[in-house]
Amino acid sequence: MNRKLLDLWVGVFVAIGIAALLFLALKVGNMSAANFVETYSLTAKFDNIGGLKVRAPVKSAGVPVGRVSEIHFDPQTYEAVVTINVDTRYRFPKDTFASILTSGLLGEQYIGLDVGGDEKMLAAGGVIAKTQSAVVLEKLISQFLFSKASDGPDKK
Repeated sequence: MNRKLLDLWVGVFVAIGIAALLFLALKVGNMSAANFVETYSLTAKFDNIGGLKVRAPVKSAGVPVGRVSEIHFDPQTYEAVVTINVDTRYRFPKDTFASILTSGLLGEQYIGLDVGGDEKMLAAGGVIAKTQSAVVLEKLISQFLFSKASDGPDKK
């Protein structure tokens, strides 16, 4: 009887451990199904999306207002087309500015929405016309190095 009770408790703790690991994996991967809010979709075109991924957050004033739902390449304009789902509680003016930002120095990338002053609001399926692409660290470093190389050696 004592051995069976011990095996039962070990099994319970193993099951709790597996459930906790599954919960943490879903939280880290932003895959939790706890978001059952109604959304509407908007699209934006970017020259370079950097490391932006599907399910990345969309924030306005630092507050999460939606998620990236789809990313694809437009062969006619040679731009990345990003579709975002925004919570229906939040409406944005037509002149809203979308930019790809990074959390911290090497953190995850997300879309930041800067609100404009237009009185007309973006409707479901609307297009955000004003966008700013991701800042690619390698490109900045190479531009800096090339500008220093073109200056030549300092003459004293």
